[in-house]
Amino acid sequence: MSTISYNDLEKLVLSYAPFDVPKLRKAYEYAKKHHQDQLRASGEPYIIHPINVTYFLASMHADIDTLCAAMLHDVVEDTESTLDDVAKKFNQTVRDLVDGVTKMTKLDLNNKKELSAINLRRIIVSLARDPRIIIIKLSDRLHNMRTLEYKSLKKQQSKALETLEIYVPLAYYIGASKIKDELENIAFQYLKPSLYGDINKKREDLKKETKDILEETKKEVEAIFKKNGVKAKFEIRYKDNYSIYKKMLTKVNFEMIHDLMCIKVLVKNVKDCYLALMLIHEHFTPINSRFKDYIAKPKTNMYRSIHTTVFGKDNHLLQFQIRTFDMERVAIFGLTSYWFKYKNTARDLMKKDLEDNFQFFKSIKELDSTILDNIEFVSSIKKELFGSNIYVYTTSGEVIELPNGATVIDFAYKIHTDIGNSMVAAIVNDEAVSLDYVLENQDRVRIITDNTAYIPKEEWLDKVVTTTAKNKILEFIKEDESVDK
Repeated sequence: MSTISYNDLEKLVLSYAPFDVPKLRKAYEYAKKHHQDQLRASGEPYIIHPINVTYFLASMHADIDTLCAAMLHDVVEDTESTLDDVAKKFNQTVRDLVDGVTKMTKLDLNNKKELSAINLRRIIVSLARDPRIIIIKLSDRLHNMRTLEYKSLKKQQSKALETLEIYVPLAYYIGASKIKDELENIAFQYLKPSLYGDINKKREDLKKETKDILEETKKEVEAIFKKNGVKAKFEIRYKDNYSIYKKMLTKVNFEMIHDLMCIKVLVKNVKDCYLALMLIHEHFTPINSRFKDYIAKPKTNMYRSIHTTVFGKDNHLLQFQIRTFDMERVAIFGLTSYWFKYKNTARDLMKKDLEDNFQFFKSIKELDSTILDNIEFVSSIKKELFGSNIYVYTTSGEVIELPNGATVIDFAYKIHTDIGNSMVAAIVNDEAVSLDYVLENQDRVRIITDNTAYIPKEEWLDKVVTTTAKNKILEFIKEDESVDK
């Protein structure tokens, strides 16, 4: 992998924020001075790492405070520099961002697991303080994963597993697929090298076999669109190795994965998305069960697109993903896409978007406020948010995200505490179910309530899997017992 130099970084920042370059150069000189005697495991000067982390953020048009913090993200942790030094030399915002990504290493703790949990918790809950902390940390982890070859086998596997368990879900939840995809594929390569190689070979063989077919199909679709006056950009894409692996875990053969091959269709507006869909369905037979409209109903990480799988040439299944150019930017960069259009207010827009639209953000805040133990907090995050999830619907069509194994009681408390506390019955897919009914993907759920009833019972605690539901039930029971006294 080619190494990015500071000159490369400065050239990139000049292209979108020329007036910020002096501040960036100041941060570079400060970091270079403090890291001057340090080397990475690769033998390279340590300054190469912060330069690469900062470059990746600059490719997302990050603001200057974020770039400076990225350049300085290791000076407090690994050198004699202090947070006060950073504040004096730069500003309070840069200081707070550096603080957010700095590991706690000087605590009087012998338990490495506890220390690790403290640091992971700091990173996860930092979303509430400033979403940019997470983005810097993800960029830091990405460059470390890119250079993982220089670490010991034990360290490689430890970092790869942590990446899959914590950093990949975080990247997914903020919609940053560009970061997520690379992180999980590198981690997969280190954790299961033999299986990675087998899948990669099949993928490369498929690309050779279908290259001409896809190019021919792409030209055919371009001609159809041109004839109908629809301007669009087309991109050929193959499913990545880790996504193929996850699909095969569900007992699906490689050849039967419906979205191994994809043609992305990028258009100007939403109207053209649906016109494009109509033209595609007029010329290719769709598989009805493989149609998803994420424009009408976005994913919980705000991903928007239309997916349709059709019968392509030579009996190959082919997926089309149709979205606008703005949707494509969000699909790739997630929250960080605000940097491209709103330089000065991006941070505030990121935070507002998290609070208004991202369900996982509310769940993190709830878990942080109710779980004191750091190891338990990280364990709950992994289980309830970063594990295998299901997506069910309210009667109004709102998508609700829950951990696998969640019951209708979990669902009720996810909607609102009062709904859970007054629930007397549940209807799933138009049929009455018991309160311990375990929900499945795409279930439609209606909760029947009675505000005059005192419903939550201690036995409910064995019927729920989410920490929020358990805490709300316990809270109700305690309040009820105090009233009786």
